[in-house]
Amino acid sequence: MNMELPFLPDRDFFTMREAARLAQVPPHTLRYWETRFGELRPARRAGGHRRYTRADLELVLEIKDLVHRRRMTVAGARRALLERRRGTPADARSASAADAGPALKLLREVKKEIKMLVDEFGR
Repeated sequence: MNMELPFLPDRDFFTMREAARLAQVPPHTLRYWETRFGELRPARRAGGHRRYTRADLELVLEIKDLVHRRRMTVAGARRALLERRRGTPADARSASAADAGPALKLLREVKKEIKMLVDEFGR
């Protein structure tokens, strides 16, 4: 995705407070997104505190972009991330489906004609 990342400090791990501040979302939003996005699983310290990696933080920023800027639902953002991981963007998939429209119509007509021939000559 072509989104501009904010400045991230040159560190390996971030606390929840730091991650929330960098992403400009409340901590409860991060906890909610952890329940909805399987990819977002920050490590836990012995005391149970979350440790976000740079990759986690980049994912949080991508989710924020999808949900807030692009106005997707959480389910839509999950699908978009899943399609991105699989390498099939939604735009390409819808374009290929539109291109397949005339081909599908032709296939249905051929299938219908074959059924008619089988019914006529199969008896």
